[in-house]
Amino acid sequence: MSATEPLPGSERPPLPGAMDMGPCPEGERLEVTLFLRSRDPGGAPAAAREAGRLGRPLDRDDYTRRYGAAPADLDAVAAFAARHGLAVLERSAPRRSVVLGGTADRFGAAFGVELRHYRHPEGTHRGHAGPVGLAPELRGIVVAVLGLDDRPQARPHLRLRSGPPAPPAAYTPPQVAELYGFPPGTGAGQCVALVEMGGGFRPADLDPYFADLGIAPAPTVVAVSVDHGRNAPTGSASGPDGEVDLDIEVAGSIAPGARYAVYFVPNTDQGFVDAVTAAAHDCVNRPTIISISWGGPESTWTGQAMQALDEAIAGAVALGIPVFVAAGDGGSSDGVDDGLPHVDFPASSPHATACGGTRLLAAGGAIVSEVVWNDGPGGGATGGGVSAVFPVPTWQAGAGVPLGPTGFRGRGVPDVAGDADPETGYAVRVDGQATVVGGTSAVAPLWAALAARLFELGAWAPGLPNPALYADPQALRPVTQGSNGAYSAAPGWNPCTGLGSPNGPVLAQGG
Repeated sequence: MSATEPLPGSERPPLPGAMDMGPCPEGERLEVTLFLRSRDPGGAPAAAREAGRLGRPLDRDDYTRRYGAAPADLDAVAAFAARHGLAVLERSAPRRSVVLGGTADRFGAAFGVELRHYRHPEGTHRGHAGPVGLAPELRGIVVAVLGLDDRPQARPHLRLRSGPPAPPAAYTPPQVAELYGFPPGTGAGQCVALVEMGGGFRPADLDPYFADLGIAPAPTVVAVSVDHGRNAPTGSASGPDGEVDLDIEVAGSIAPGARYAVYFVPNTDQGFVDAVTAAAHDCVNRPTIISISWGGPESTWTGQAMQALDEAIAGAVALGIPVFVAAGDGGSSDGVDDGLPHVDFPASSPHATACGGTRLLAAGGAIVSEVVWNDGPGGGATGGGVSAVFPVPTWQAGAGVPLGPTGFRGRGVPDVAGDADPETGYAVRVDGQATVVGGTSAVAPLWAALAARLFELGAWAPGLPNPALYADPQALRPVTQGSNGAYSAAPGWNPCTGLGSPNGPVLAQGG
C-alpha cells in the first residue's frame, strides 16, 4: 500500500511551555472521530443556504439523503478500520462521522504519526509531530481526523465579579430580559441545547435558584453524554461549574417553559465538533436552539477542526436551529499576546450568531446607559474584530466591516450584544453559593432564551437570524460608546457590540 499523504490543516504546533514526555504506550486506548465529506460538494454550508432561500428548515431525512455522508464512504472507512485493527464504535450519515476505537500503536500506523505525551502548564495531553496522514482509500472522503491530539481546546467565557458587591447591584436574568423589553412568554415547546466542556450542575443549586425567582416548577434539565463526557460538578464556583450553572440559570429563568438538554463533552476539538453534531441531529431531545459559551482564538485551532465545526454549525442552521456563541472575554486581542487583534472561534463561524458584551446601567426599571464592556488592563472586555479565516458573509457585506490586521476582508464579530460586565452582571447560584457572574458566556444563553420566546410567539423564522437582523437593524439597540482595545463602538455595526443589544418590542413584531 502506498504511503499516506498529509491531511491539510491537521498539523498542530506544541502548546507554549509543553514538554515532550515520550511516546504513548503502544496499548494505550483512545477513540478518534473521522469527519467525512458531504454527498453534496457544497457541504452543510450549501444546505444552510438552501434553507435560507426556501425560508424554512430542511427535512431531516432529506438533509441526510442529500447532505449527509454517503453509505459507500461510511463503508470505506469501516473497511479501512478493519484492515488496521480498529473498531467502529459509531457511524452516522447525518452527522457525517465515524468514531473508531483502538490502541495508540494501531492508530499511529493507520494515520502515519507517532503519538506522544506532552506535559504543559494545565496538565498533560496526547499529540503528534507533523500532519495526520491519510491512506489512499480515505483521500477525498475524510475531511478531519479528530482525537489523536486531545489538548484542551476551549475556555469558558465567564467572569466572576471580584470583591464584594458594589453599586450597581447585580440583576437577575429576568430583570435583564425586562430591561431589554423581551416579549412575554416562557419558551414553551422549545428545547435549548447547551454545550458544556467540563463541570456540571446539581438540582440542589437549580431548584432553590428558580424557586427564589418564583419559577415553579423548575425548568426541565437533562444531561446528555457525548464522547464519555458527563455531568460532573467540581465543587468550585470559579471552575467550569460556574459556566454550566450560568448557562442553565440565565436561559432557564427567562424561558422556563423550554426544556434544556446539556451536552457534556471532553474539552477537545473532537469533543466540540461531536457535541454540536450530536445536538443538531438529536432525534430524542430535538433541540430548536443551541447556545455555546466556550471558544478560543482562531489561531489556536487547526484548519481541519475549524472546517468540521463550521460545517457542524451550518448543519444545525440548515435544520432550523440557530446557534448563539459567546464572542470571548479577552478584548480585541482575544488573549493572544502577539500585539495583533484576534477573534474567537466558533463565534467567527459565518453560520453562528456571535454575542458580544456591554455594561448595562439601569434605574427605575429602565436602561440609563449601555456601553462596551471593558474593565481595562487586567480585566475582561468583550471580544470582537475581524476573522482571519472566514470571508465576509453576504448578509454582512453592507455593514462596513473593516479590513483585518493582515488585509483580509473577513467576517465581522460580533453580530449582537447584551449585558456582560461582571459589575453589572447576573445573580446566579453555583455550588451552593450565591454569586455574580458576567462575561459573554451570559450573552449567548440570554439570546437563546430570547429566541425561545420569539419562536413560541411565531415572531422569528427558524434558522440563522443574522440576515434578517442585518436587514433591519432597528431590531437592535445600538451601542455607540466604548472600546474593546483595537476597536471602538460607533453607530451602525461595530467590532465591539455588533448591531447592538436586543430591542424586544421590535423583535416581537418579526423584525
